Order: sequence, then structure tokens, then C-alpha cells
Amino acid sequence: MRTDKLLATMGFGSRKDVKKILKQGLFSVNGEIVKDGKRHVNTVTDILKYSGEVIEYRETIYIMLNKPKGYVSATEDKTEKTVIDILQPEDALFDPFPVGRLDKDTTGLLLLTNDGKLAHQLLSPKKKVDKRYIVHLDLPINEEDILALEQGVTLDDGYTTKPAKVEYKAESNASVAYITIQEGKYHQVKRMFQTRGKKVIELKRERMGSLVLDNELELGEYRELTPDELEELRSHQGHES
Repeated sequence: MRTDKLLATMGFGSRKDVKKILKQGLFSVNGEIVKDGKRHVNTVTDILKYSGEVIEYRETIYIMLNKPKGYVSATEDKTEKTVIDILQPEDALFDPFPVGRLDKDTTGLLLLTNDGKLAHQLLSPKKKVDKRYIVHLDLPINEEDILALEQGVTLDDGYTTKPAKVEYKAESNASVAYITIQEGKYHQVKRMFQTRGKKVIELKRERMGSLVLDNELELGEYRELTPDELEELRSHQGHES
């Protein structure tokens, strides 16, 4: 692969940025500084270094983030901090984007990737991908609430939600519940409970498809998906309706 294409593919910037990197002598192959963008490199056997650090060629990145409050699920925003701001520069280089969105004050599992195909599969309504949340409410829920939510409720804009699955923690006096949905309307979980006269105080996503939030990750921490997690996510994205 040509050096300039390799650096651009890996997210080191535009053609102009790549030319600058090469001109400054920041990129080397097998210990030799490369300034010619047309020079071909072997992405498998050659040792590639940027600014003295070994870099591994790849085109895609898959990140599991335990999203904290106060960040919006976007790649850029003029006024708010985005989840991309949490990433280290070497990970942000790949230009990942959030797969779906969690509200600013919602925490938990958020997948970041630059794999558009996988993102589309996970977000497609046809795939019926489960998303499970733990919900802290201001008031306990009862069996009537659960039945209504599981059958589908009509939101404030007239939209009727598809059936959900709802459970509650017995020891919490039913003020902590789990809800699994396959949709992703704006503020959907909060609005669903609102139809039952309940206010969501805390909301955390624990699972998306086969991907489960790693309990070792503190709020604001992230890691790349393991090969097994990625394979399972690709294999079990959901089922066509």
C-alpha cells in the first residue's frame, strides 16, 4: 500500500496533513524515514513507526465505552462535550462515531466504531436488536405498569411503542427496574415510564445485542472489543423481521 494512502486510511488526516507528516520526517518504515508518499509499504511485515512509536496498520476500531453523564453522543458539538472527547488521540485518529445515542444524562454501554456497515446492522429496525437498561424511578412500578409497557404505550407525540420486556428488583421495592426495547426514539425510555406517571431519575444501558457492559470499566473508561465480542456482535446482530 502507498504510504500516503496508509496514513490517510489510519486517520492521520487529510492529504495535506499526511504530506506535512512525511515532510517533517515523522514516519519511518523498518527504521528508515520515509518522505515520499508514493513509497509502498508492506502492512503485514514492515515495522511502521510514527514519531518513534510503533503503529499497527488497521482500518477499523471497535470501542466499548462506559459513558458518563455530561457528554453528548456525537462526534462534534459546538457547545457540549462529546463522547469522542473522552478518547485518547491514538484512538480518536480512527474517526469513530457512536452507534446510536445515549442522552447527555444517561450512562452506560456505548459502542464507538468507524465500521459503518456494522453500525447500520445494529441500528436497523429490521434487525430487532435488544437494548437493555436499568432504570431508577421516583415511584415504584406495579404489575399494571409492567403489563402496559410490555404491550406498548402511546407516547406524548402519538407514537405507540413496540412491546418491551420489563422486570424489577424485588429488594428495591420496585423503584429499580430493567427494561429491554428494540427501538431508539428520542428519550424513549423516559417517555415510556412517563406515560405511567413515573419519572426516571437514573438511566443506564447495560446491553446492546450480544454486547454487555464490562463491569470492570468505571464511568468514562473504555476498552476495545475482544475478538470474541466482535465476532458475536457480527453474528448475532438481531433477526430480520
